[in-house]
Amino acid sequence: MTAGGTVANSVAGEAGRRRTFAVISHPDAGKSTLTEALALHARVIGEAGAVHGKAGRKSVVSDWMEMEQARGISITSAALQFEYGDHVINLLDTPGHADFSEDTYRVLAAVDCAVMLLDAAKGLEPQTLKLFDVCRHRGIPVITFINKWDRPGLHALDLCDQLEERIGLRATPLNWPVGEAGHFTGLLDRRSGDMMTFERAPGGARISAEHRLTPDEAAAAHGDEWQAAVEEAELLDEYDEASFLAGKTTPMLFGAAVSNIGVARLLDVLVQLAPPPAARPDVDGTPHDLDQPFSGLVFKVQAGMDKAHRDRVAFVRVCSGRFERGSVVTHAATGRPFATKYAQAIFGRDRDTVDVAYPGDIVGLVNASALRPGDTLHAKEASVEFPPMPSFAPENFSVCRARDTSKSKQFRKGIEQLAHEGVVQVLRSDLRGDAAPILAAVGPLQFEVAAHRLEHEFGAAVTLERLPYTLARRTRADDRATLDAEHDVEVANRGDGAVLALFSDKWRLNSVQRRHPDLLLEPLVAGADAER
Repeated sequence: MTAGGTVANSVAGEAGRRRTFAVISHPDAGKSTLTEALALHARVIGEAGAVHGKAGRKSVVSDWMEMEQARGISITSAALQFEYGDHVINLLDTPGHADFSEDTYRVLAAVDCAVMLLDAAKGLEPQTLKLFDVCRHRGIPVITFINKWDRPGLHALDLCDQLEERIGLRATPLNWPVGEAGHFTGLLDRRSGDMMTFERAPGGARISAEHRLTPDEAAAAHGDEWQAAVEEAELLDEYDEASFLAGKTTPMLFGAAVSNIGVARLLDVLVQLAPPPAARPDVDGTPHDLDQPFSGLVFKVQAGMDKAHRDRVAFVRVCSGRFERGSVVTHAATGRPFATKYAQAIFGRDRDTVDVAYPGDIVGLVNASALRPGDTLHAKEASVEFPPMPSFAPENFSVCRARDTSKSKQFRKGIEQLAHEGVVQVLRSDLRGDAAPILAAVGPLQFEVAAHRLEHEFGAAVTLERLPYTLARRTRADDRATLDAEHDVEVANRGDGAVLALFSDKWRLNSVQRRHPDLLLEPLVAGADAER
């Protein structure tokens, strides 16, 4: 066998061991709690802190920002890599709040599967519906986990009906609850027919003990509840791999992440059913095979993870080939060489040096100031570029100013960093000058994050003044004079060179378009808007 063949076989074998998935849901469904419970069951952490910021409890490993720990919500996505049996898990925890949708959608460009959490009491919620649509649009198969079954909630069959009636996704449950939500006594394993019961660990800090009962033992111990679960399970569809991978069905499981109930089964299902990495289409739609030389997609840039060093980390999904630390690769956007001397495996905020990585792995490249979300890296001997990362049309706008003018250098540096990461879009208007950039965001919570980081990471406290605009349109520099003469319209430049016209509302936009039909006023990234 040739050396090249050996490497190719090694890459294929290693890629087959990888499972790269995101945990996504509506806010407060329990994503970060589940993330930590999965790590606990994989034995990579010794104790879980299920409640954010509660006295005497550890905050979850994926929520490392001060604002996340204070508010009890996920503000930024986080990566956790760990081994489970013979497999390597790359788990991405995502923000649930709609204001941080852009971060979540970038993560979905880097995964092969998604775990969608549904709150047992709330079922499908608005953000959940949007995320299902995005997964379908991108061909990402979805495994559904019904969380919080230890609390009162909807009937299990009603939740299955919601999926099929509202989004056309048919549930194929792998287990089934014995007892109603809030009063359940265990889970029926549809594969074996046995019943799993659980001993809840205090506060869910440790793995809950599981006990397996045969059908006869379950019938004797749980009587009518067991019989009802058996009869309902007979009405359910069976799992089918082809329809799951095609996005037509979703394997469903039940549990309670805060009590670590059903989490071990979910981890096993991910290993067994979630697809391994496969060839990814390049910018022209041509599949780029796994055995090609190294290529990777930058899907996130994050600063401030290490306060001692104030470094900047680019999160790269390895798409093909074998990544080797220290190799010099090509930055597709510029054609320039990029050194990978400082490469790390990520576990929340903790990081360890990684020497080798394979398709599906998430690698953190430190001090990658030249990289932006959506960039492609590739080996010198191979040329490839993956589709650009979608961005959202902003709907909220604020003028940002440094409170202390002596901190102008820190302020400019911080604004540049936030724009680089994609935390907010930064616009500059002739009406306001460089000292008062306009921050443009999908949701207002992004402004709070920006202000908090400017003050605590860069030492530049700021004031924010909300502007009366709700939408932006791409225009031309030649149209600026006409637009500047209009009331309630402002023209600003974005860092990538785009010229944007800001409008108070769609009626004002329509009025300007009627009177000036020759103006270019095109929507921003229509594809991403459609996904929303």
